[in-house]
Amino acid sequence: MKRSLSFIFLILLALGCETESKLTFEKLQLENEKCDDCPNIKIEVPQALDETRIARTINNSISEELIYTLKFEDTADVNTVQGAMKSFTQSYQEFQQKFDDEAIGWEAEINGEVIFESAALASLVLNTYTFTGGAHGYGSATFLNFDKLKGIELENHEMFSDLEGFIALAEDRFRNEHDVPKKANINATGFMFSGDTFHLAENLGFTDEGIQLIYNQYEVASYADGPIELIIPFEQANQFLKEKYSVKIN
Repeated sequence: MKRSLSFIFLILLALGCETESKLTFEKLQLENEKCDDCPNIKIEVPQALDETRIARTINNSISEELIYTLKFEDTADVNTVQGAMKSFTQSYQEFQQKFDDEAIGWEAEINGEVIFESAALASLVLNTYTFTGGAHGYGSATFLNFDKLKGIELENHEMFSDLEGFIALAEDRFRNEHDVPKKANINATGFMFSGDTFHLAENLGFTDEGIQLIYNQYEVASYADGPIELIIPFEQANQFLKEKYSVKIN
């Protein structure tokens, strides 16, 4: 009986530790004011609530992405999301004054979510759509990956113990899924990889299904082709990941 109670206690302890390792998030929603000469800006992203280094890092990284998306290069230094929203609005109003006949309403919509979390790692994705005139708008996905134990944002290469091996695996799966012959040039069927050489997407992150790569529009294909996505199951990816980032398979 004592052994059974001890076993139950260990299970409850493990479940408690797993729960405690989860970060706490709420939705941060921002919109600009509504007026006849205002663009449409809508933001809905996660905000970490914990008083920890990793929570601050996550919130800072998200803010930096929002600022990068909304500010215009010819504006003064912008270091807040509200300042970036103001920059986007002012740029539209200036464009409207100069080209009143061509000034179709601008838009910026950014939605984010936490798509994966383990004891050591958290992955978030920001989905962005902007329209600032022209034939069409532009949509993109941006992954943000974090080491929760160190409290830092990770570069893609920092998650792998064998990056070259993972690239080779990703290329093999990419060729299989997109019918590119193994011995043919990677661009033989119409892709546009620079230097005729396969490379990982700039944006990759962890999901429940595995490591997801998203090649945004224009990255390796035309706008009409849309984003190109690829998922590497953890059964195959784990051997190339650093041990602390590998994901247990149920």
